Amino acid sequence: MGQFRQISTFVDVVAKGSLSAAARAEGIAPAMIGRRLDALEQRLGVKLLQRTTRKLALTDEGAAFLEDCQRILGDLADAEAAAAERSVKASGHLLISAPAGFGRQHVAPLLPSFVAEHRDVSVALNLNDRVVDLIGEGVDVAIRIASLADSSLVSAKLADNQRVLVASPAYLKRCGTPRTLADLAKHNCLAISSEGSQRGWTFRENGKTVTLKVSGNMACNDGQVLHDWALAGKGLAWRSMWEVGAEIESGQLVAVLEPYAAPGNDIYAVFAQRRHLPLRIRAFVDFLRHSYAQPDYWRARPA
Repeated sequence: MGQFRQISTFVDVVAKGSLSAAARAEGIAPAMIGRRLDALEQRLGVKLLQRTTRKLALTDEGAAFLEDCQRILGDLADAEAAAAERSVKASGHLLISAPAGFGRQHVAPLLPSFVAEHRDVSVALNLNDRVVDLIGEGVDVAIRIASLADSSLVSAKLADNQRVLVASPAYLKRCGTPRTLADLAKHNCLAISSEGSQRGWTFRENGKTVTLKVSGNMACNDGQVLHDWALAGKGLAWRSMWEVGAEIESGQLVAVLEPYAAPGNDIYAVFAQRRHLPLRIRAFVDFLRHSYAQPDYWRARPA
C-alpha cells in the first residue's frame, strides 16, 4: 500500500504542479507529500523531480517513470470500472458487422441465445464482405477474419482459423489427389474472383509463404458458391475451416495439400476503442469467445 501511495502521490504532484496543491487536494500537510516523494526516490535510487520553493521539474528519469505510472494507474482504474460494471446488467443497442458467409453460419445463429441471456440488449447484425468504417458507420463491433498481428486495430481474438484446400471424394477419384503445389496446374481450381480478376491461393513451401495464381473453368465472387461447387465434385476450392470443418469431419469433403497450409487467418472482434468499452460489447465478445471454444463447435456446425 505504501509503494502504491508513493506512486499515486508522484503522479498527483506532477498533474497539479506543486506539492502544496497535491497536499490540499488530499487534505494533508505538504511535508507529508514531500516525505512520500523522498521515500519513492530513495527506493528507486533515482531523482524524479527537481524541486524548488517556486517550481518543480521532471528529470529525464522522472518523465519516463511518469509515463509508466500513468499507464499503470489508468489500467487499474479500468480494471476497477470493469469489475463494478459486472455487477450491473449489460444494456443498450449493439450494432454488429460480420462477413456475410461467416455471419450467417457463426454469428446469426448465436444471437438469439445472447439476447435471451442479456435481455436489456438489442442487436442489429449487418452482413457484408467489405471492411467497414467502425467510427464513420457507428459500428460497435466488427468480426473480421484476417491476420491482425501487425495491425493498429483494437481487437480481441475469438478463435483460430485455418485455410484448407478441399475437394469431394468423387472429384479426387476422378482426377487424382494433388501431392505438391505443382500438381495444382493439372486440376480444376475453383477460385474466388473480384471485378474480373482471380485471387491467388496462399501456401507455405520450404519455409516461405507463396501465393499461386490458379486456373479453372469456373470462378465466382461468392465463397458459398465455390463451396457448393466443391461439394458437387466440380473441382478444388480453398476455403476456411469455419466453413468446411463439419464436412471434412463427415467425409463430404477431403482436405488436400495439408503440409503446405499457410498460417491461418484467425477470427477477431474489432473495436473503435479499448478503454471504457461498454459492458454490452464486452459481454458479446465474451459470449462469442466462449461459444467458439466449446468442444467440437466447429465440426458440429451445419454447412
